[in-house]
Amino acid sequence: MSERFFVSSPISGSRAMLIGAEAHHLSHVLRAKPGQMVIALDGSGDEFSARIQSIGRSAVELEILERHSVNRESSVRLTLAVALPKGERQRWLVEKAVELGVAQIIPLASERGVAQPTESAIERLRRAVIEASKQCGRNRLMEIAESREWKELAATDAEATRLMAHPGGIPLREAMAPIASSDQRIVAAIGPEGGFTNEEVNQGIAAGWTSVDLGPRILRVETAAIAIAACIGHLDNSRR
Repeated sequence: MSERFFVSSPISGSRAMLIGAEAHHLSHVLRAKPGQMVIALDGSGDEFSARIQSIGRSAVELEILERHSVNRESSVRLTLAVALPKGERQRWLVEKAVELGVAQIIPLASERGVAQPTESAIERLRRAVIEASKQCGRNRLMEIAESREWKELAATDAEATRLMAHPGGIPLREAMAPIASSDQRIVAAIGPEGGFTNEEVNQGIAAGWTSVDLGPRILRVETAAIAIAACIGHLDNSRR
């Protein structure tokens, strides 16, 4: 399969430009030449067969040959609201969430949270989304939303299926049973290493969230998030 590259502007005609890191990788790392074929994506959900037209110092011009409608998205729209872990564990979480078909990650600010993402950190995670999407074949980019306080988030999205990871809740399998036969939007909240406080748990339950237990072992934040995404992804695949 041809190499995949992300075009930052929507592709609408017979020409497209690769800039920044994408152009650098194609021209300086892969040492591509005009005439070579690549696959372009712009995050819209489609992918494009393209030929390298010209290579400049900081940009690569592509000739768009054909548009392909390829749907590799989950029929269940899953949002993970996560109190992000520290360091490279954030990037790992984002990469695996992209591979598992998660639609959105909301960095969650909670009382015991230790890593409040900066604007530059959010931008790095958005770049990780692009790289993971190119690797796994997704054509629609997972969204990295702005950070939200748990108290604010708990009171929203009442129309979605809302799951809150917390020891002592109902097993995740039971919580998933009502969504087994219909397409739904799911928001799953995962607290920090120390877990949600009792007050935060009570806020969620009072707002209509379902407390779910992920098993007898203590999971890291990123493990809990990916466990939920994998279970819901398996549910989606079994319905296809």
